[in-house]
This record gives sequence, structure tokens and C-alpha cells, in this order.
Amino acid sequence: MSSIIEPHDVYVVYDGECPFCRNYVRLANMRAIGTRVELVDAREKGPIALECAERGFDLDAGMVVILEGRFYHGGDAINRIALISTPSGVFNRINRWIFRHAGLSRLLYPTLRACRNATLRLLGVSPIGLTDRHNRAATPD
Repeated sequence: MSSIIEPHDVYVVYDGECPFCRNYVRLANMRAIGTRVELVDAREKGPIALECAERGFDLDAGMVVILEGRFYHGGDAINRIALISTPSGVFNRINRWIFRHAGLSRLLYPTLRACRNATLRLLGVSPIGLTDRHNRAATPD
């Protein structure tokens, strides 16, 4: 599998229909010294989102952060966002204080995901539906 991921860029793959995800990536003032931070809406099913799915990441189960060529999913992703966010602003200070610890991020993430899923159901938003299994089923052999 050839990758279109630029190793010196940072990518945040999130659900653009989820109000929590959308506002979180907008409010988290991410800095990555000497790099570009690209926000990728998984619902657009572009090449970065497709690569995440091909690598086995379920974008309905969590966002993905690609940093220095490594992929982080769910709790690990919000941990990385906290670590690269600027300390300016109340939101970023609280975000960093809570999610700077990888273990705590992993522990809290299932609750955040459950709130996201319940909200999307209430809003009538369907799942992203972009999984490797889905891609294999849609691709002829």
C-alpha cells in the first residue's frame, strides 16, 4: 500500500457531522513546529480517511491523528492533540491538563465516544461507514 501521508505533516481525521468532534478540532489550537496541521473530515471519504480505514482504523469508533508518520486512534489521538495544542486559552489548558496522560485519555475516551454516538443518533446522522471490511466488500477482486 503506497501512502500519501507526508511524514512531516500532522493530520487529524475526525467526523465532520459530529458537533463535539467538529468543535473539538476547531477549538484545539494545535501547533506542530515546522509542520502543517491538516483537518480531514472522514465523511468526505478522501484519500487520508481511506488510508486510515485500509490500515484498520474504524473512524466510527474514534478519530485518528497522524503524527510523524505514526497513526493514533481514539484515546491515543486526543492525547496527541493535547500534547501538540498550544497552552493559550482556557479550553486548551483544560484539554492539555486532562488528556496529556495517555492512560487517562484511553480511560475517558469510551465515554466521550458514547456521548458522540448518542448525539448522532438523536440528530439522525448515520455512521461514517468507512471501515476496511466495508472497503473490501465494495472493491471487486
